[in-house]
Amino acid sequence: MGKPIKVRRGLNIPLKGDAEKQIIDVSPGKLYALKPTDFHGIRPKVVAKPDTAVKVGTSVYYDKFHPEVQFCSPVSGIVKEIVRGEKRKLLEIIIESDGKQEPETYEISDYQKSESVDIIKTLLQTGFWPMISQRPYGVIADPETKPDFVFVSTFDSAPLAPDFNFILENMQEELEGGMKVLYKITGKEINLGLNAKVENALFENLPHTIINRFEGPHPAGNVGTQINAIRPINKGEICWTVNIQNLAMIGRLFLTKQINFSRTIALTGSESAQTGYVKVLPGQSAKEILNSRLSQDNVRVISGNPLTGKQIDKDGYLSFQENQICVIPEGDYYELFGWLMPGFKKFSFSRAYFSWLMPGKKYRLDTNYHGGERAYVLTGEYEKVCPLDIYPQQLIKACMIKDIDKMEQLGIYEVIEEDMALCEFVCTSKTEVQSVLRESLDMLRKEMS
Repeated sequence: MGKPIKVRRGLNIPLKGDAEKQIIDVSPGKLYALKPTDFHGIRPKVVAKPDTAVKVGTSVYYDKFHPEVQFCSPVSGIVKEIVRGEKRKLLEIIIESDGKQEPETYEISDYQKSESVDIIKTLLQTGFWPMISQRPYGVIADPETKPDFVFVSTFDSAPLAPDFNFILENMQEELEGGMKVLYKITGKEINLGLNAKVENALFENLPHTIINRFEGPHPAGNVGTQINAIRPINKGEICWTVNIQNLAMIGRLFLTKQINFSRTIALTGSESAQTGYVKVLPGQSAKEILNSRLSQDNVRVISGNPLTGKQIDKDGYLSFQENQICVIPEGDYYELFGWLMPGFKKFSFSRAYFSWLMPGKKYRLDTNYHGGERAYVLTGEYEKVCPLDIYPQQLIKACMIKDIDKMEQLGIYEVIEEDMALCEFVCTSKTEVQSVLRESLDMLRKEMS
């Protein structure tokens, strides 16, 4: 066993509200929503109109750029509503479940005896293909292009992150099946990132893998950090990544030959009166999950982790492949002369408050900016929390002025939003770093297509 790769730059944000290792029973609810906004770089075309009957696995919409990439219903029932925003942008397709979970009948062959094209066809028509992502750009993988290499991270180091060892403890066979499927369609050994600080018996003996161990603060668990340390992406190269729970779900599809989108997510956050793990379906309403489990009303509900997740309403819908839902206090208040206070209850990366004298303390952080957006200046803070071999602040400056040559030189092909989330957290200028980066990634992809 080789030495683990040490991630020396980063930041662990000590938030209250980690998920207890318990399964919480939640009623399935009636309403589910497919949200095209969960995916970057697609142009959705609706197939299922209002009042159309659907089954589990029925195509609801597809990508106009790649019509073979289908997005399917996680439940059986009726398409209740199609929600559009400005310029008729498709926001949500809401499905009312009939509670029967009647599946579409697709022929799912034995992956060990099938050709890669047949396996890809099955993943496309059943709606599982969007679980495979592609870098650069952080978009759904192109089914017509083979990757140069493949990466899977088995742990998440983000604030309040779920424990995949707990979620997947009884899914060894599914993990092995998913790994074999991924190897069959790519022809590449999978670079598997393990947490060097925990027991990894569940992942160590998976087939077709190259084991790499990592230790250090967040973002050690980000697949982007692991790619940068092992095999950085050069211009013209393609890397596929798969979330470890999605990999198990793909394995389950071929082992059981049944379409089942159910997954386990963590219910976390300081404002959740009960934390733990919940079995859900993609697009499920948060209303049933949060029912009677909030410690107060003035909260922000996040589908995902506090750094990169998306804000949703209390009765909003979960994103397609997030592994947690987080509830934190809303920061809609003004604090007079707050910077004069000692701040023992405030977390500060720069040690602006005396809370740094209390190591190990966990904090009930809210969404308050504690300041406003201001001039973008070089401070050197980004470099302290970004372990990638790039110049993060110069890259964001290049993104702001849309200088494509500079963006390429400064390593934009190696990053997506989650890789720069900590930079946004510590940003002195309060710049929305992730939004700036995403706009540039989308622009660059259009220019290169």
